[in-house]
Amino acid sequence: MSKKQKYYVVWQGNSPGIYDTWEECKKQVVGVSAAQYKSFESRQEAEAAFQRPYDEVKGHKTVREGKESIVGVDENGMTFVREGAVDGPVLDSLAVDAACSGNPGVMEYQGVYVATRQQIFHYKAPVGTNNIGEFLAIVHGLSYLKKHRLNQIIYSDSRIAINWVKHKECRSKLSLTAQTAELWNYIRRAEAWLQSNSYTTEIRKWDTDRWGEIPADFGRK
Repeated sequence: MSKKQKYYVVWQGNSPGIYDTWEECKKQVVGVSAAQYKSFESRQEAEAAFQRPYDEVKGHKTVREGKESIVGVDENGMTFVREGAVDGPVLDSLAVDAACSGNPGVMEYQGVYVATRQQIFHYKAPVGTNNIGEFLAIVHGLSYLKKHRLNQIIYSDSRIAINWVKHKECRSKLSLTAQTAELWNYIRRAEAWLQSNSYTTEIRKWDTDRWGEIPADFGRK
């Protein structure tokens, strides 16, 4: 008896999409941190599933803010929220986070759509600090949402960065040197954007204690 055809949906991997064989799917997910994928019996099921958030398809009942929920981790190490004990985050939102190898050191930040964990933007600098990255990530998110006319919340797990954005100033003590000159130019552009643009986007603190690591986390702890 021939093996029944299966179809594989990749939500998070090298190239998200629908694949006809496990071999093709495997190329997209093996070695990818927190890869998100699932097999289906028909192409129609796969196409319908690809239009929905991964957590929902996996059977983890995600909920909107204001309802009861509980944090868990699936077999791929991805945090999810399900009905149970604590309020969950708004899924139609943008989460931002930064990471730094040394402080100062190689710094990068990213923005991730919470519902699907899709990376929306990413930036990397040879020298920076974590706080600078957190600040720039929020400003980048504000700019992105305004440019695309999206009415979403921004989540950050950094109170310092949220406060800097509120005051429209990066208050880092990182020295201005030949190595950091490009980054400081980028910071000044971010400050100028805050000073010359209005926005209605709500910036909220991500509740790590109740929801687990922010979806934009780089997983280096």
